[in-house]
Amino acid sequence: MDRLEAMSAFVAVADLRGFTPAARHLGLSTSSVTRLVAALEEGLGISLLQRTTRSVTLTDTGLRYLESARRILTAVDEADRTARAERTEPTGRLVVAAPVLFGRREVAPLMCEFLAKYPAVRGELTLADRVTNLLEEGIDVAIRIGALNDSSLRMRAVGKTRRVVVASPKYLAKHKRIRAVKDLHAHSLIHFTSIGPQPEWRFFRDGQEEHLAISPSFVTNSADAAIGHAERGGGLTMALGYQVVDSVRSGKLEVVLPKYEPPPYPIQLVYPASRLPSASLRAFVDMVVTTCSWSFVDL
Repeated sequence: MDRLEAMSAFVAVADLRGFTPAARHLGLSTSSVTRLVAALEEGLGISLLQRTTRSVTLTDTGLRYLESARRILTAVDEADRTARAERTEPTGRLVVAAPVLFGRREVAPLMCEFLAKYPAVRGELTLADRVTNLLEEGIDVAIRIGALNDSSLRMRAVGKTRRVVVASPKYLAKHKRIRAVKDLHAHSLIHFTSIGPQPEWRFFRDGQEEHLAISPSFVTNSADAAIGHAERGGGLTMALGYQVVDSVRSGKLEVVLPKYEPPPYPIQLVYPASRLPSASLRAFVDMVVTTCSWSFVDL
């Protein structure tokens, strides 16, 4: 027996004072309504209705049960309406994850705009230079950079970025000119570990990948620290375009070895394929697609 269906049948019979009018109201046969109410009474071990050939009336217990049944069905209906509203109107909690520098530069201002537009949403922004587990960490949507092969995630391309080697004009003026990858051995190198945990840099030339083992003079897990050291003349660092676009455009850094760069990496929104997207998630994705220009190829 479906308890809520049986309860609905009982309330309809009580309100309409008969099984036949209740059946018409519910779109069921009279025999189906009779069986539902009988099963409810059997499950409770009490009589809720007094039946005669001419009328149906409530027992004292039935009258008290009717009040409780109404409250329960009203609460269920309210829960359903709330759930449907969350499917159509952005509300509730939305957790967004992004790389640290990208999050500060691009996502944090976007979140401010999003929350101003949808004040019923409670936003959370998690910044980390690592691959977050969306399901385990309760993340609704993440910004990922690079090619992804994960069938458990839905992906939406929203931009591109280069991977570049940069140094300050001051450093480049004082040191040997860099024409090829092998020339880097004669230079001070700054390694940002999120580019690669191992002390090596990867380059591309004529479609072929080339690995260069490096002995960095400075290693850090902070993009800000690596870029800041390079701006102060500490050496060359490898970074993603969005991390250095402001420094390159302002003249604090210069790109070297552009012919050895890999193809631009995609910037993607990813969210679990196993979940039905909420209205908040759909609204956030739409805002990114329609308002953001996340292209960091022309530095």
